[in-house]
Amino acid sequence: MAAATVEPHDDYVMRTVEERGVRYVRLWFVDVLGLLKSFAIPVSELEQALEEGVGIDGSALEGSSRMREQDVIARPDARTFQILPWRPESLVGRMFCDMTWPDGSPHPGDSRAVLGRVLGRAADLGFSCQVGPEIEFFLFAEGTDGARPQPLDDGAYFDLTPLDVGSDFRRRAIEYLEEMSIPVKASHHEVGASQHEMDLQHTDALTMADSVITFRMAVKEVAREAGVYATFMPKPLEEEAGSAMHLHLSLLGDRGNAFYPSEPDEPLSAIGRSFLAGVLDHAGEVSAVTNQWINSYKRICGGYEAPGRVSWSRQGESTLVRVPTYRPGRDGAARLELRSPDPACNPYLAFALVLAAGLDGVERELDPPPELDDATPVADLPRLPSDLREAADAFERSKLARDTLGDVLCEWFLRNKRAEWDEYRRTVTEFERGRLLRIL
Repeated sequence: MAAATVEPHDDYVMRTVEERGVRYVRLWFVDVLGLLKSFAIPVSELEQALEEGVGIDGSALEGSSRMREQDVIARPDARTFQILPWRPESLVGRMFCDMTWPDGSPHPGDSRAVLGRVLGRAADLGFSCQVGPEIEFFLFAEGTDGARPQPLDDGAYFDLTPLDVGSDFRRRAIEYLEEMSIPVKASHHEVGASQHEMDLQHTDALTMADSVITFRMAVKEVAREAGVYATFMPKPLEEEAGSAMHLHLSLLGDRGNAFYPSEPDEPLSAIGRSFLAGVLDHAGEVSAVTNQWINSYKRICGGYEAPGRVSWSRQGESTLVRVPTYRPGRDGAARLELRSPDPACNPYLAFALVLAAGLDGVERELDPPPELDDATPVADLPRLPSDLREAADAFERSKLARDTLGDVLCEWFLRNKRAEWDEYRRTVTEFERGRLLRIL
């Protein structure tokens, strides 16, 4: 009987756990909502897990609206192996998993596989997709569940100490991320009290989606160590700005950045303009995924430069897409900045749909609408969905969503969002009691 083939990455993982004294490995995956799921195996089971995968109940992929158990194989991706830096007393490794049926065929509910398919489509067109996110979040003091969150500072945009008490926090978070090979370009205090932003160095879309999931976990771990908590909730405080995850997007081709214009007065190449047109054309129908929570629409409709309508410009801070121009003449600087997504989305599905929208524009050679200027009546611009119900309806009608995510993931996603909306409709809020209880 022939010996089993050992993949180079598998061999690296086995050597690393032995040399570093790793005792357990956590296998990570996300459900349809992008919420991190995990289970641990001892290193004694690692070699078999790498060769054959590990059987789990696949209903965990369905989110909060699970229907039935199903046998699914979680197959660790050895290329994603890292040691978790927040467990120095007992080293623990982690790997992301791909999900398959027992016969090895891809599982239709695997968010990671969806993004892989879109990247395969881009490769067929001669492109690789680069993503660089600016991720915002809040830090709050620990308190009673349900109580109003308590910010840790009164700092403002780019403030430094003593107002910005989060400087040490951000430094520690960056150390953890860099130990896991996730480079951070910059970090600073954001507009809101106790609000922060970290910008990750751009890389290929699949690696970046893995990095966003890791980022959210690392930030929460550092907060826990500091005796506070971090939240990626899009709009936790009504009187403060919400948290976004602006996405910087570009395509790389054989000759470098495919968005780089040959004409110095143009912000984008013809390919870049068509990609922009595709993103704008499909903006409404992908909003349910880029902004997937009831609370997401409190941010989009709440001002503070959050985009509520479909437009683009080079300078506007409230447009849906901005085309940065502060480094003219640099090939690598040509890109789009999509400003609608928030940090609580499923990054695999969000990246997949946004990139699919842009590629659709490239394939159809679409032209974007005119750049937004002061003479454009805002009321004439197409509007993004104003709430989750409206966004879910647009998603349900979307051919792009069905073609990109597949029927299974679309149905799972809609089932979760319809249930969330129904529960929200039934909830009596403090707003209603404060306005109506005494006068009615």
